Amino acid sequence: MKKLRKGDNVIVISGRDKGRKGAIVAVLDDGTVIVENVNRVKRHTRGNPQQNKPGGILEKEAPLHASKVALFNPASQKADRVGVKVLADGKRVRYFKSNGEVVDA
Repeated sequence: MKKLRKGDNVIVISGRDKGRKGAIVAVLDDGTVIVENVNRVKRHTRGNPQQNKPGGILEKEAPLHASKVALFNPASQKADRVGVKVLADGKRVRYFKSNGEVVDA
């Protein structure tokens, strides 16, 4: 079971955008995640008049390595580590390591 999923609220714990929060837009196969409004880069794009695409400088989110983000715990208002445990009915859920609260509802 993956510890980070699409839609999770995360906080950046290292790098240029340290301390910024956002929701995960995508989890990529190479161990990176795209977080909304974090790690924004400018991309110089050539226009394509046949497809009515204008050129110019576009701003978009670049991927961050998953080790640079941590799940945001709303109870403690801090970044928190995540574990996986099996409930009595056999269902696997993620939980916060600091207080044992279950992440998945």
